[in-house]
Amino acid sequence: MQLSAYTKEFNKNLNIAFPVMLGQLGHVLVGLVDNLMIGQLGPAPLAAVSLGNSLVFIALSLGIGFSFAITPLIAEADGAQDINKGRSYFHHGVILCTINGVALFLTLLVAKPVLYYLDQPPEVVELAIPYLDIVAFSMIPLMIFQAFKQFADGLSQTKYAMYATLIANIVNVVFNYLLIYGIWIFPRLELEGAAIGTLISRFFMLWFVWEILRRKKKFAEYFKWGKKESLNSNVFKRLLNLGFPTALQMLFEVGIFTATVFLAGVLGTNPQAANQIALNLASMTFMIAVGLGVTATIRVGNQKGLANFKDLRRIAFSTFLLVFLIEAVFALGFILLKDWLPTFYIDNAEVILLAAQLLVVAALFQLSDGLQVVILGALRGLQDVKIPTVICFISYWIIGFPVSWYFGKAENLGSMGIWLGLLAGLSVSALMLYIRFNYLTKKLILQESSLVQSKI
Repeated sequence: MQLSAYTKEFNKNLNIAFPVMLGQLGHVLVGLVDNLMIGQLGPAPLAAVSLGNSLVFIALSLGIGFSFAITPLIAEADGAQDINKGRSYFHHGVILCTINGVALFLTLLVAKPVLYYLDQPPEVVELAIPYLDIVAFSMIPLMIFQAFKQFADGLSQTKYAMYATLIANIVNVVFNYLLIYGIWIFPRLELEGAAIGTLISRFFMLWFVWEILRRKKKFAEYFKWGKKESLNSNVFKRLLNLGFPTALQMLFEVGIFTATVFLAGVLGTNPQAANQIALNLASMTFMIAVGLGVTATIRVGNQKGLANFKDLRRIAFSTFLLVFLIEAVFALGFILLKDWLPTFYIDNAEVILLAAQLLVVAALFQLSDGLQVVILGALRGLQDVKIPTVICFISYWIIGFPVSWYFGKAENLGSMGIWLGLLAGLSVSALMLYIRFNYLTKKLILQESSLVQSKI
């Protein structure tokens, strides 16, 4: 097949992905703003945000993973033009995400004492606990927001969640500025002020997306809750069958990145602060890949609903090629700007030097990280989630983490060794997931061809 068969899809891929990219970047920008503002308070507060968010990111991965089940089901129903089925998935998804938000909030409250037993600097732990208390509560509005977002994404209407996220970031910046430093009539709350700013922005984000979606005519049929409408255990079961493995996939990946925070903390406050800077920068470029991953889920889900498997494969491969080209540019940027980017976060020579070294490794795994998340998205569109979950576990925890643990010791390669483990895990994941997708799509095309021949 000629290259143009794939590149001609780039425009449509980007039209769907661009709002998702900006929306996902909006989530990361909440952390970026916190890091930039708190970094001015010193290495210990910055490390505390990193430590507190390490638990939040684990919870977030589970919640978002469950919500991702909504998108392929809505996309398939949309492709089949079945509004009733789509509405049912949407309503059940909102209920499931609300329950998840409350459960994750309570879990974080119960889990926070674990920070005292992770061999982290004591001053960092003491600062992280009150920060974590407040951010944990923001999981409730954030998870409900995710239900609305994934629903709209499934209908290829990705711009509304983007609007909500970007405007919420402005709200976050304003309240961060007022509450971290104690501007005007507001008290100086430092880390707790940043947490309150995040909480306010997430409630605003939920209100905004609910308000804008319910007023749009194109969503009107989905927002009708009939008096006789009842909850269906089979719909919940299907959402859970897709959502739980997806949540585990995200948990395994976020978990190994979170492990780098703990491993870096054992090395000291400065290595942990440098690790947080590199993670934050890498996560921003990763959100671009996440946008294309959502695009792959939507477009593959649509083609699955149409039972058009040849186009499904071609469209999926167009997203793989596009993310490879984009991540190659980011990789080059990290290498060229490695000494300059960390200076935006902190004025500490040792932290800047360590972060610059980590950005070299981050540049190397840009390609595999981008590819694996987009291939996962395509597999999610096929509603194939169980085998990919096993692949993620093997890649990150059987291969990647042991490398990080061994080479990340102070007597070996230190922080650089921790990140080499990430590189190994992500590269193996990308390769194995590609093999899985290639196998499944070829099998579907052969089955389609056999069915056509049997009818002839």
